[in-house]
Amino acid sequence: MSFSAKIKLSLKHSFNRIRNEEIKKNLLQAIPFWIASIITGIIAVIYSRLFLLAEGVATSFYHQNSLSLFILTPSCFLLSWWVVKYFAPYAKGSGIPQVMAAIDISAPNKQGMVDKLLGFRIIVVKVVSSLIMACGGGAIGREGPTIQIAASVFRIVNERLPLWVPKIAKKNILVTGAAAGLAAAFNTPLGGIVFAIEELTKTHFSFYKTAIFSSVIIAGLTAQGFIGPYLYLGYPKVNDLSIWVIVPVILVAVIAGLSGSTMSKLILRMLKWKSSLKLTHHHLIYIITSAVIFAAVAQFFNAEIMGSGKDTMERVLFTDEKYSSWYSPLLRITGPILSFTTGGAGGIFAPVLSFTSSWREWFPV
Repeated sequence: MSFSAKIKLSLKHSFNRIRNEEIKKNLLQAIPFWIASIITGIIAVIYSRLFLLAEGVATSFYHQNSLSLFILTPSCFLLSWWVVKYFAPYAKGSGIPQVMAAIDISAPNKQGMVDKLLGFRIIVVKVVSSLIMACGGGAIGREGPTIQIAASVFRIVNERLPLWVPKIAKKNILVTGAAAGLAAAFNTPLGGIVFAIEELTKTHFSFYKTAIFSSVIIAGLTAQGFIGPYLYLGYPKVNDLSIWVIVPVILVAVIAGLSGSTMSKLILRMLKWKSSLKLTHHHLIYIITSAVIFAAVAQFFNAEIMGSGKDTMERVLFTDEKYSSWYSPLLRITGPILSFTTGGAGGIFAPVLSFTSSWREWFPV
């Protein structure tokens, strides 16, 4: 008998000793969620640390010899695309559309399609491809990938359950996984809970609410336990602000919202155009061209086009260096478009936040 089989048998005997059937039922439904949540939190922490190191690689090359980007960036963009294309095509991009699609088609007869969207291979390729892209300076984030990784973890755990454990609806386990990933990525358990409520209001949410709430909280607390208490954007000081600050805030919000949606539309149009490219060498030309343009902008204009942009947000929010060039928001639009459309893995959430914070210099408060 294998070690895992012995553990499962031992757990079964332990649960059989519980006389209260209601408690036994609730525990059997909740424990899979809890196990997956802990795993999700640990993976999210490791992934965030590796992502920071990867971004540091591009920064280091840039400071040592900025011209090296013309070799590093195309190489990393190509390798990131190649890993996705030949090992897990559905690991490309942010991962959130894949999770939403998996939730929508989580019926038993769609098992094969869900396998392509979520699984162990997706986790590995997602992490490797996005880290390679980040090493090349790509303007991507880790938040979307973390959500797809978390949903994959929850699905794997649910499928590995012993036969004597009550099966959980696939949609519920996937939504909870996505919510746990959101909580772990941003350390926002409440945000994960709200996401779960929004997605499950039309299903048997009340039946699973205890397990769902607790798993989202566990994922967030696991990440917090390793990283420490933190907020995604730190602790900005907002004391002694005039009531009139609301005027520039509203104006910035409108401009940033319109610009962010425009960026998303441009990305979708680029992806639609790219889908018409049938030959591999056409994709190679596009990736190399995008990477060279990306490196040229970093070299001759401003290096703020590189990376997730979180360092820009932190600089503007928490240091005395508030100045940003007038074209910084344009860089934070151009960077994600050039990086995201190459076909590698990586999200665009953090770049969008960075773009938003760049407007602060235009309207100082």
